[in-house]
Amino acid sequence: MTTALIMVAAVLLDRWLGEPRRAHPLVGFGRMAVWIETRTYANRRLNGVIAWLLAVGPLAVALWLVQRVVPVWISSLIAALVLYATLGLRSLGEHAQPVAAALDKNDLDDARRAVGRMVSRDTAALNVNQVAAAATESVLENGNDAVFGALFWFALLGAPGALLYRLVNTLDAMWGYRTTRYERFGWAAARIDDVLNFVPARLTALTYALCGNFAGAWRCWRTQARQWDSPNAGPVMAAGAGAVNVRLGGAAPYHGVWEERPTLGEGKLPDATSIAHALRLVRTGVVLWLLIALVLAIAIRGAAYA
Repeated sequence: MTTALIMVAAVLLDRWLGEPRRAHPLVGFGRMAVWIETRTYANRRLNGVIAWLLAVGPLAVALWLVQRVVPVWISSLIAALVLYATLGLRSLGEHAQPVAAALDKNDLDDARRAVGRMVSRDTAALNVNQVAAAATESVLENGNDAVFGALFWFALLGAPGALLYRLVNTLDAMWGYRTTRYERFGWAAARIDDVLNFVPARLTALTYALCGNFAGAWRCWRTQARQWDSPNAGPVMAAGAGAVNVRLGGAAPYHGVWEERPTLGEGKLPDATSIAHALRLVRTGVVLWLLIALVLAIAIRGAAYA
């Protein structure tokens, strides 16, 4: 029951406060990771493993130890604060809604600037549908990375699990690129992120299916996910696109070069409403997860007293 209540409390904190405006813990961790990288970098996998262990190990172990020595109520408070810090549900809306608002006003330049704060692709040459697609894809993918993944690992391993997951996710975003610099050094960060996201990504895809067009989500997940480069983003975005009846993927510009990507989803071309539907899908999914957590907690407690 405590785990379920902490999950509810953390989601409410995120809803109420949003991400910390100053001194966000993950921003501080990113700076520390840069410092570690500058002192350990070499174009070898071993160096990447060492850097990963130095960045993640001490923090996850320290949190685990602290929770073992403090009173239970303090441990629960710490857990709620840690889970809150790892969630980005409100942030998804704060980043995506300005894109939709600009598209509704037919202000393409403003929409491009807003979506540029969400994605790594070049946005200056995107048309209306491509801007909407970029924002919708980001919402769906980050629904897993910034919300459901953290909730899953918290439910499984408590606050250390949620912290470990978000640190791993952050290092993958920093080091997990297939570039000359990070192909070897970032290997560990990318592979560990793949492992930790395997189950959450598929639960996220199932959640999207249950909260949207189930038949469309299942069909797109089954037929399109394997075509995507990422083994975890594929199921998430294919199911999400099918759930909201929109076509995503397709060509996108990165570093001045247009890259062809598979099509995900089916139905209409993306627009401002597609962004809103994706946000609603994620939020509905969170409510579903919290209800399931509470029901399971009540059932387990009832069985214990039976």
